[in-house]
Amino acid sequence: MKFKIGIDVGGTFTDFLLTRSDGQFKTYKVLSTPRDPSIATMSGIEEMARDEILSLTAFLKDVEVIVHGTTVTTNAVLTYSGAKTGLLTTKGVRDALEMRRGIREEQYNNRYVNVKPVVPRHLRIPVSGRLDYSGSELAVLNEEEVRASVSLFKKEKIEAIGICFMNSFANRCHEEKAADIIRRLMPDAYVSVSIEVLPSIRFYDRVSTTALNAYVGPILKKYLLNLLEKLDQAGFPNVLLIMQSNGGVISPQFAMAHAAATLLSGPAGGPVAGIIYSGIQGYRDCITMDMGGTSFDCALIKDSTPFTTTVGEINRLRLALPMLNVVTIGAGGGSIGWTDEGGLLRMGPQSASSDPGPACYGLGGEEPTCTDADLALGYLDPDFFAGGRIRLNLKLAEDAIKKKIASPLGYDLYEAAAGMYRVINVNMAAAVREVAVKHGQDPRDFPLVVAGGAGPNHACMIALELENPVLIVPRESSIFCAAGMLMSDLKHNFVRTYAVNLFDADPQVFARLFDEMKQEGTRLLDSEGIHEAFIEYHYSLDLRYIKQYHEVEVDLSAQEIDLFDLESIARKFHPAHNALYGYSLEDQVTPIELINMRLVCIGRTEKPKFQEQKLSVEDPSRSYKKHRKVYLPNEREFREVPVFDGLALQFGNRIEGPAIVEQVNTTTFVAPEFNVLTDRYGSFTMFLKKSEEQVKGRIFL
Repeated sequence: MKFKIGIDVGGTFTDFLLTRSDGQFKTYKVLSTPRDPSIATMSGIEEMARDEILSLTAFLKDVEVIVHGTTVTTNAVLTYSGAKTGLLTTKGVRDALEMRRGIREEQYNNRYVNVKPVVPRHLRIPVSGRLDYSGSELAVLNEEEVRASVSLFKKEKIEAIGICFMNSFANRCHEEKAADIIRRLMPDAYVSVSIEVLPSIRFYDRVSTTALNAYVGPILKKYLLNLLEKLDQAGFPNVLLIMQSNGGVISPQFAMAHAAATLLSGPAGGPVAGIIYSGIQGYRDCITMDMGGTSFDCALIKDSTPFTTTVGEINRLRLALPMLNVVTIGAGGGSIGWTDEGGLLRMGPQSASSDPGPACYGLGGEEPTCTDADLALGYLDPDFFAGGRIRLNLKLAEDAIKKKIASPLGYDLYEAAAGMYRVINVNMAAAVREVAVKHGQDPRDFPLVVAGGAGPNHACMIALELENPVLIVPRESSIFCAAGMLMSDLKHNFVRTYAVNLFDADPQVFARLFDEMKQEGTRLLDSEGIHEAFIEYHYSLDLRYIKQYHEVEVDLSAQEIDLFDLESIARKFHPAHNALYGYSLEDQVTPIELINMRLVCIGRTEKPKFQEQKLSVEDPSRSYKKHRKVYLPNEREFREVPVFDGLALQFGNRIEGPAIVEQVNTTTFVAPEFNVLTDRYGSFTMFLKKSEEQVKGRIFL
């Protein structure tokens, strides 16, 4: 038997999906170990081996691939616990990390405090030497100043060094010389060079991304080397792949050199999985929403393609690498309820995480969380949480809610718990609305693909808030991102700046730059074991109207590249600009500027195959477990509702809401307004009762 493993390290739980070559699969969850995430990772793998009745070594020999998403770099930035970092940059622009783009984030907030750079000013060393915008050398690089910086870096015990000079995207020579000197004189330091990390225009974007890459590089390198050593000692002989922020996977060696590419790797598996699960029912568009223990992530997918961005931020710090456009807020099962100065009930963004966890865990947590409210309202069974492995203490949950929420607000216990449930649902609905509207889309037009251990408990109320008629809850929803990781391909993004009026572009330069990127991507994928027959190339350009501040990324076909069809490219740009910004200047014949050329090299990988079920009867009675009292939010009362075993439901089974569907790692609350149908892969489609015929047409294709 051959296996594949997807691993998603979260703030509260580490999720695992184990797939077998016969199409069977199993999900696992273990509490995360923030001090050393590899402990939880190995603990989950050991549990899988025991379930397969194999020694760890024998089991790992049959594991073909492990795909791993990590929050190691994310947490380092959020908590400012990265490596001690120095920066070499061009004389005169030393303060770019603090000046940024010169835009005040909160114009009317007199108490506004600027973001703290990851490199303090005394460790940002200015170096003489200058290139102009075209790459011509105006002043030679002062190599003595580079060497002199090494003395300071050694004295300060610097672990990582970023190198970013003005206009280096147009000429690599200064950065290459500086990097060579630093690597010779400080061979143990982690060196991050902007021409290797982000060789494109816009200095602040480039210097911030380069500094972030240096800041988290040693942390990720130490973690991955530790994990690789543990896997090697346990006898794992095959492939470990690391999830990156763009929705693709990379080798550990590439990840160690480009650590910033993993800064948002955790949520990136979600949109990939969303494409698969919605596609089963014929949808090409969907919105994924993943509610875990600490955060809530949502992403928009259009035409089976997730939206991406190159102007992201993490902890208010600019990260200009391509990443899936995921909106993240602090809303999860561990989100803490509290009252603000005005006496209003708030939920999050603070989280109890896994240590000490919600009050009901009985591990010392005293703050009331979303999980405590869900337990008090009857959505969770205290004896069946995590399949019974974690016993929840109802009294501790109720005491925390009474003390911190109910008493200060003058509510009874259940009013307070219902208020917590309602507030966090509204927060999550607002995030879903944001991710749709900022792409010019109406969220009501998209089915919601629901994920996370806590997501299905809240999904119906989020859908009612948004007026969405259809929700898809994958059977693997509790480990959704881990599933998406196993469905991901190897992916490398490349960019070259070519700033020119579109119709003045030189076809030879155009072809040369794309060819350079294509050759580099092919070499990388070949080193990662991908045959050329399984490589795809996706071309795009960053275009804007002349003198604009922002660009629009326009996808191109290989034929348009070969023919150098500028008219066709312009015709694509105008409607794309209109969709994003609400206007087009096509009628005014406004000139179009080309800024960046982009290439995505994708190495297709073999995906796990899940077994299809045979059509069963509509009657789900064989899955019935019991009745229990559950709070119905819109009726504002408790009612006895049936509870079903989600893993026993079969293709075609139909459930009338209100009801509860329980699985080992998640619970689905079916509100009275909804019914449920199970599809051929065991996923649950919840729908407003008036939409039943439409949903049946997709499920029973």
